[in-house]
Amino acid sequence: MKVDVVLARPRAVRSRTLELPDGATIAAALAAFGPLDAEIAGYAVYGVRATEDTVLRDGDRLELLRALQLDPKDARRRRAAKPAAR
Repeated sequence: MKVDVVLARPRAVRSRTLELPDGATIAAALAAFGPLDAEIAGYAVYGVRATEDTVLRDGDRLELLRALQLDPKDARRRRAAKPAAR
């Protein structure tokens, strides 16, 4: 089966299509993907949270998730507190 693995970083995306045996898990996909140069906070399959023992299906897109750098609510408050540029 074929699975797309995607790791998105600021200004760079690393993507690879892997050929895995039927019944392969996320852990197997990570091993086949190779070394990661980023800290991974979690995994998702088409945007739905998953764990390392989640079984993948043919055509799945495995997303490697990074930790948030800033809480979205705090970021919005900071933007709203800035005076409007004119």
